Amino acid sequence: MFQLHAVDLFIIIFYFAFVLGVGFYLKNFTKSGEDFFMAGRNQTAWIAGISFIAANMGALELMGWSSATYQYGMLAVHWYWIGAIPAILFLGIFMMPFYHVSKTHSVPGYLQLRFGEGSRALAGVTFVVMTVLASGINMYSMGLVLEDFFGWDFDTSIWITAMTVAAYVTMAGLTSAIFNEIVQFFLIWAGCLLIPILGLIEIGGWDKLVELVNRQSAALAPAGAPVLDRMHIWSTMATPEANPMGMHWLGIVFGLCFVLSMGYWTTDYLVVQRVLTTKDIRSAKTAPIIGSFFKMAIPFIVILPGLIGFAVIPGLLPESPDISATQSYNAVLPLMMKRYFAPGMIGLGVIALIAGFMSGMAGNVSAFATVWTYDIYRSYINKNASDSHYLKLGRISTVLGVLVSIATTYIVKRFSSIMDYMQALFSFFIAPLFATVLLGMFWKRTTAKAGFWGLLLGMCTSVGIFFGVRAEILDPRIVAFSANPSTMAINMWQAAWAFTVNLIATVVITFFTRPKPDSELVGLVYGVSAVPHEGPSPWYRRPAMWAWLSFAIFLVLNIIFW
Repeated sequence: MFQLHAVDLFIIIFYFAFVLGVGFYLKNFTKSGEDFFMAGRNQTAWIAGISFIAANMGALELMGWSSATYQYGMLAVHWYWIGAIPAILFLGIFMMPFYHVSKTHSVPGYLQLRFGEGSRALAGVTFVVMTVLASGINMYSMGLVLEDFFGWDFDTSIWITAMTVAAYVTMAGLTSAIFNEIVQFFLIWAGCLLIPILGLIEIGGWDKLVELVNRQSAALAPAGAPVLDRMHIWSTMATPEANPMGMHWLGIVFGLCFVLSMGYWTTDYLVVQRVLTTKDIRSAKTAPIIGSFFKMAIPFIVILPGLIGFAVIPGLLPESPDISATQSYNAVLPLMMKRYFAPGMIGLGVIALIAGFMSGMAGNVSAFATVWTYDIYRSYINKNASDSHYLKLGRISTVLGVLVSIATTYIVKRFSSIMDYMQALFSFFIAPLFATVLLGMFWKRTTAKAGFWGLLLGMCTSVGIFFGVRAEILDPRIVAFSANPSTMAINMWQAAWAFTVNLIATVVITFFTRPKPDSELVGLVYGVSAVPHEGPSPWYRRPAMWAWLSFAIFLVLNIIFW
């Protein structure tokens, strides 16, 4: 157990008072539905870019990837580099022009313009389901940490934190969520930065860390089996048996980079919503590119602590009912905080964790309120209400989203790893959605019926594989092309299969159905639309220049850790 001192408690109480104060102050500037749901569409590229990344930095980042690094080694960094950077740059340069010009409130809103009400309904309902399920992971992780490491009651912890999020998001909507996410982003860095610094000092530097990790890997290897390399990200991917994840490089490149990553960063409304709040086309294109630089740096405070934990705290185990939570992979980040933090710093570390949980939850709840209000309620229940009515409903649906998230918290307990839970959700909804948006935005021949049925078949494929493997109807070795695939590997291929089925089904159905005339696709599809441009500007202000710089750094990092 951590021992909290008076200064730690003061820091924690001050933080909760601060985020509530931000919401109360910004409430005065929230007068319309556009203010509440879209932050007035007047945000700068820097604000939107940092919020774009901060909304993704929930428990999935802090707890999940430190845990995954302890289990799989440096391979976890793929989810930050190849599993993020190409997709983020693609969103900024190629997709944001159409999202921004269409003035849609959501990704399902774009599908309505492109494919009709059926596709919007399917995407909207499934997004709402995914959002509240994903929100449960933030609350579960936070409650578990506060209970196991600080002795706080699980239920009390999640209710207090959830109601705090409900309060500041209800008061000022997305504006409050964005500004609190930016504060939380820097609090996370402040609270976690000392772990890798002090860890490397204790160990004796990077070379000594590599030596210790290799030694621990050798100790874990069964007699006569090869020692798995945990310190390289590509050189061990030629065969699944050569790396701890049991993954072939094709699964990373196709399943993660092209399907899951592209799907998440370009169609998941949780993150896309932040960029839609920008004030002009230049800011809309630049915001994701700014976010890509921060994303590449996050492994320093997430991946590196997992590696150091593997070296200095050996013996952590997969989560199971037979061991305590403090002995599982998911405990590595809190254990590292306990190892290095003194009074005062412990309070900051606690705030870093809580900020991550609250940031992720606020992102999910604000996105839930927008999609529920605009894409479900306004579209199918009450189409002609006043703006003030939708604003009131947005506030009510925020509270409803928090309450449903609390209920879904307990679903997470059925999964052995919080990362497995999230990747399964993404493969259900995000992977097939990406195929639909991709074809719809870049192939004008795609028809409305093809878009709907392709999306539905893709989702059914992923869900079918998930339950088929667990019911032992499907052989996971065939699904993942590996003799001994990890759950993570199965999830990657599950997403790839869903994307592929959707793609093929949409293309085939398209040729048997009637497309829309070009006049109805203007502003929605490449080839029939004038691509919006940010206008003349010096070279150093052009989004494309910064995108190329980001991509160059991405390539260098992959070469260094090859």
